[in-house]
Amino acid sequence: MIITTSQRAGTAVKEKAALLAETFRVPFVERKKQPVKKLAAFYQCPVLLLSEERMELYSEKSSTPFFFHPGSAMFRVKRLIKNEQDAFVQACGLHTGMTVLDCTMGPAADSITASAAVGELGFVQSLEANPAVAWIVKEGLKTWIDGPDPLIQAMRRIKVEAADYHSYLQTVPDCAFDVVYFDPMFEEAVESSGIAPLRPLASYSDLTMDAVNEAKRIAKKRVVLKDHFRSERFAKFGFNQLIRKTAAFHFGTIEKEELR
Repeated sequence: MIITTSQRAGTAVKEKAALLAETFRVPFVERKKQPVKKLAAFYQCPVLLLSEERMELYSEKSSTPFFFHPGSAMFRVKRLIKNEQDAFVQACGLHTGMTVLDCTMGPAADSITASAAVGELGFVQSLEANPAVAWIVKEGLKTWIDGPDPLIQAMRRIKVEAADYHSYLQTVPDCAFDVVYFDPMFEEAVESSGIAPLRPLASYSDLTMDAVNEAKRIAKKRVVLKDHFRSERFAKFGFNQLIRKTAAFHFGTIEKEELR
């Protein structure tokens, strides 16, 4: 990865970009009116662009950048405020005070929704394998200000860590979280404007039985998988697939009681 700035970036933005380059131990490249697409092609790597407004991560394979936005969490949290149902919250069995480990954070819409569902007494830990994506989302969760207070507070409470869940799960104590959640890249793509810019940047390491077994050890109540409705992962890893007739994706659950 390289780091650069917008064309009209001021001194403060350039200094922040240079410091970020030191943090990631990657080059800081002066923009010099070069198109981002040209920079990505020349250096053959993603480009993290800083501007006054936000951070954008460009893949060398796509001209559409990834940047932080709460996405579907905006209206999903509003539904929770009105005591309306959310399929993800139902599948996880979330309520006030519960703890959640989201192994595949991505743009964090599910993490935000989980944080709103478990409230101030609960806790959400979110993992993201791509360090740059993790940084962008972490900063976004700390600085986003548009929306109702329960949404903003839910975002602020999430703890983000740049880590691959396959190795991270091995470091977590037994029964450390109520729910462990997986949302790997689908075997069949589902059209989504929110996830599309992330596809070239996402981790495609597949779910494994070792990871599922670690999740079973860690979860006090439930392990949950979100996947395409035709995915073979549900049966392969022993998840009870929750059929949603009109949805392109389903949830699968493994109840801790079933493991005894």
